[in-house]
Amino acid sequence: MKALENQTETSSLRKIAMAILNFTPSSMFPVTIDSARGTRVRGSIIKMQKSLNTTDPPASPGFSLCTCGRKHFLGEATTPFLPISPSYAAPSTAPNSTEVLNQLRPPKPDWYFELYGYFRSAGMERYEKEIAVYKRKLFANLVGKAETVLEIGIGAGPNIKYYNNIPNVCVLGVDPNPKMESHARKSAIEAGVKSENFKFIHAVAESMPLEDASVDAVVGSLVMCSVSDIPQTLKEIKRILKPGGLYLFVEHVAAEDGTFLRMVQNVLDPLQQVVADGCHLTRSTEDYLLEAGFKGGVDINKVSLSAFYHLSPHLYGVAYN
Repeated sequence: MKALENQTETSSLRKIAMAILNFTPSSMFPVTIDSARGTRVRGSIIKMQKSLNTTDPPASPGFSLCTCGRKHFLGEATTPFLPISPSYAAPSTAPNSTEVLNQLRPPKPDWYFELYGYFRSAGMERYEKEIAVYKRKLFANLVGKAETVLEIGIGAGPNIKYYNNIPNVCVLGVDPNPKMESHARKSAIEAGVKSENFKFIHAVAESMPLEDASVDAVVGSLVMCSVSDIPQTLKEIKRILKPGGLYLFVEHVAAEDGTFLRMVQNVLDPLQQVVADGCHLTRSTEDYLLEAGFKGGVDINKVSLSAFYHLSPHLYGVAYN
């Protein structure tokens, strides 16, 4: 009986999720979307207006997981079967990334994680096809500049194929959904990344068990819409990036106030958070990026997409640590 109930719940959620993913304004009102060309904006550094904790959390040194020739350190929150030297134990006052994970993303039933993993793997093909032209241009920035790439919210790994132009690339994938690992590993294999050069880390972007200045580049694709704390996530990105490192981002954002699309986003936002694992439709991510204080500034490009109308407004670009 319980299995039947779970199947019924899964079926219902699948129908709701597909309804959102396939939503277009034509089902309500005839609206024409102007696929504007990207507008390049050189982001100046703006003094942070929000109240932030300016004390960096202590690093959690650990051991090397990658065999690509560079050292990447994970702390005590890594998988239980991996040995942890007592000499590398984090101070008792340091936040444990597993504890933060459980606080920000309380455990959910396996069927929920599996269902969302399925949609991230099989339900985003139309989106990935349209965004590919922008991603190819964006990820070209990594060639010759990064060997160690950390992707936050790696999901099913749709971006891994863009790393295959980087010789001996080592990819670290962070995601709060443990069921994403199998999908991401499959994408890594298909992209030609050696199995020993791909590591999956079960954690949230707000607290990642990596040492300070330990990666060459951080990639985030459709991540800031669902993290619990954007300023803290950006602070973590800056912490783990090496000096001169790159943060590449692709994010859907809130539409302009007063537009029909913004009204649609406002209506769908509560449901989106339920069926899309905490995804928000109305976040002004650009403001957070400009306020984060990246020393080299931020390049932001703005585009509109036709796939998934409610996710149409997008930002993509590079922040320089």
